[in-house]
Amino acid sequence: MDGLRTLPLAVTMMMGPQIVSAIIFVTVRRAVRVSLAFLLGVALATTAGLAVMRGLASLLGSAVDLGGSSDAGSVGHIVQYVLVGLLVLMAIRNWRGRATAKPPAWLGTLMNASPRRAFEIGLMVILLMPSDLVVMATVGVHLEQADANFAEALPLIGLTVLIAALPLLAYLLFRRRAEHAMPRIRDWMYGHSWLINIVVALVFIVLILA
Repeated sequence: MDGLRTLPLAVTMMMGPQIVSAIIFVTVRRAVRVSLAFLLGVALATTAGLAVMRGLASLLGSAVDLGGSSDAGSVGHIVQYVLVGLLVLMAIRNWRGRATAKPPAWLGTLMNASPRRAFEIGLMVILLMPSDLVVMATVGVHLEQADANFAEALPLIGLTVLIAALPLLAYLLFRRRAEHAMPRIRDWMYGHSWLINIVVALVFIVLILA
């Protein structure tokens, strides 16, 4: 995945409700079991999502010449510019609605989540989040342009799961401190979801254009 910075992409994948969910799960009863189920969902969703996007990019590449990764006027780059435009619109929408912005209602239900529900949330926060779909679509196009196989996406999958696991690792390593800190972090991110969404959009715009 030369040309794409894997770590910032993984951070982008988990910013927003994704990492908030991970933080909430370490503050619930049976935190370890619930968090592990969530991580399994994230891993499966990221793998499946990237595989599908790679496949779609391959189909697109067989129908239309995407061009090389160094060709700024190629169809592949035009697709990426369209994605940039969508991200800009998303950032503007979040900024204009910041005064009345509320996090997704389902976040409030996670305090009583079972491992099965946590697994479902792990799938949902990757496969249904616009920002993650944009990331995976961009990676799929990049892999097709570079004529790379799916193994090139494995570092992104691994780092995404690792970032999702950071709240659980902090909980296991610093149990008492984490028990005090995580609820405060959760509440701040819960109340500033609009700002997080804007930051995610801007970071990914920079990654695409760079």
